[in-house]
Amino acid sequence: MMKRDINVAGGCAGMCVDLTLFPLDTVKTRLQSQQGFYKAGGFRGIYAGVPSAAVGSFPNAAAFFVTYECTKSLLGAGGVLSPPHMAPVTHMLAASLGEIVACLIRVPTEVVKQRTQASPSSTTYNILLATLREEGVRGLYRGFGSTVLREVPFSLVQFPLWEYLKTLWSRRQGHTLYSWQAAVCGAFAGAVAAFVTTPLDVAKTRIMLAKAGSTAASGNIPLVLYDVWKSRGLTGLFAGSIPRMTFISVGGFIFLGAYEKVRRTLL
Repeated sequence: MMKRDINVAGGCAGMCVDLTLFPLDTVKTRLQSQQGFYKAGGFRGIYAGVPSAAVGSFPNAAAFFVTYECTKSLLGAGGVLSPPHMAPVTHMLAASLGEIVACLIRVPTEVVKQRTQASPSSTTYNILLATLREEGVRGLYRGFGSTVLREVPFSLVQFPLWEYLKTLWSRRQGHTLYSWQAAVCGAFAGAVAAFVTTPLDVAKTRIMLAKAGSTAASGNIPLVLYDVWKSRGLTGLFAGSIPRMTFISVGGFIFLGAYEKVRRTLL
């Protein structure tokens, strides 16, 4: 399959998810913010920050899937990682590399989006200008390390689990899965990965929303997590886990299901 086709499949799937489930993402961001859910806007302006998500969604998803599929093909083509029993390692490496490349696009859009979600009275454009004025381009990449540290463990759980469930199910029924079946596997794998990595997501949100020059803004993940633990305990570390799991499991269903469907149509 050509890279252009992977681009289209991944990009379409990503846009479907990000725009359909945006309100859940806003609720999650506000639950995780330092000022608390209601001070961050509560249920008001639930689509605040959607332009940023819309702009970054297609290229972000496409960048991930091009890297994921190409790395998977290269690693599986020959050598140590080509035997079937090494497939989970191949999927882990491919997914991790895919996330790192996608973060180059994801982080700036995420910074602007989350700051707008936590300040619904402002606009996406004003937040972008304020970030560039106060912190320059570096401000748009605040939280890059914490985003990668959230995404890589997430992918290490989600993608091998997704591929494993698909293999298991297709073996049981004796033929390749339909798109909806691949989507169900994606939903389950996404929910598990989402719950496990919620504390890292909380740290990422706090770092991106922190005032410039503050301790949290420095991006020290253990310090941020300790601060959350001290002030809010275990519930603070797993703040927003329910909307996050819902977003990612429904998202996994749409994203991975649509991806399989588009990919097969383009083949």
